[in-house]
Amino acid sequence: MSEHRSRAPEPDQRPEVGPPAREDHVLLAADGLVMDFPGTRAVDEVSLTVRSGTTFGLVGESGCGKSTLTSLLLGLLRPTAGTVRFRGTELTRLRGRELRQQRRHMQVVLQDPVGSLNRRKSVAQIIGLPLAVHGAGDVTARRRRVDELLELVGLPTSYASRRPTELSGGQCQRVSIARAIALHPDLVVLDEAVSAIDVATQAQILNLLRSLQAELGLTYLFVSHDLAVVRYMAPEIAVMHRGRIIEQAPRDELFAHPREEYTRTLIDAIPRVPARAAAPESREATS
Repeated sequence: MSEHRSRAPEPDQRPEVGPPAREDHVLLAADGLVMDFPGTRAVDEVSLTVRSGTTFGLVGESGCGKSTLTSLLLGLLRPTAGTVRFRGTELTRLRGRELRQQRRHMQVVLQDPVGSLNRRKSVAQIIGLPLAVHGAGDVTARRRRVDELLELVGLPTSYASRRPTELSGGQCQRVSIARAIALHPDLVVLDEAVSAIDVATQAQILNLLRSLQAELGLTYLFVSHDLAVVRYMAPEIAVMHRGRIIEQAPRDELFAHPREEYTRTLIDAIPRVPARAAAPESREATS
């Protein structure tokens, strides 16, 4: 699908979501991350901290290093230098089973809502796969959990028997979100999670994510090229450019007093249109 620029509601038109972060509760911390590939440095001395129960926004244009940084934070790549600590454990030192155990507590929602799902599997099989892999309950308990998750993301339980090809893009992304939260993760990485769906559906998915965060106490790392969407979702925003975080600040401060010219360019690129805040959607919505 083609990309659509978001016109997300202004952040002050919705209450903050999620429990207040405890100053001593750091869930994810990166220190001096470097990632070199032949002929290029994709990530250059990046440090950041994500506190439990909050949303941390990471914004930058395509090719700035966001995806590589995300892979480092998830332990999918080993950095050239630097460390990643998750739940107090240094991921960069783990191997095999120990690393897989930590990954259970971090899940990802990807950009392509259709392509990220196995078209040969039913919705119940897709959502239930993490439960089966980690031995969470018996078959009956897992099916009950699948139904609970469908209701949480606003899909009828009758959709359990459908396949991704029978669903819209927004419905597929709801399935992806249900799969991501199935194991009660501490961290959900949202990697361009709404960039491939239309603007109206984007608003519904963003409101769903905020509602789930409030209800379940989730922590989000929200990664996007779209500063308007990041502004709506994240109280703390880091701007990435050419492999480095060039600016990081609370949302209101960043927009009121951007220090970097690149940040000002991103802000200026946001369409100046009246924004209408959408009320939190009903869980019966299925778009």
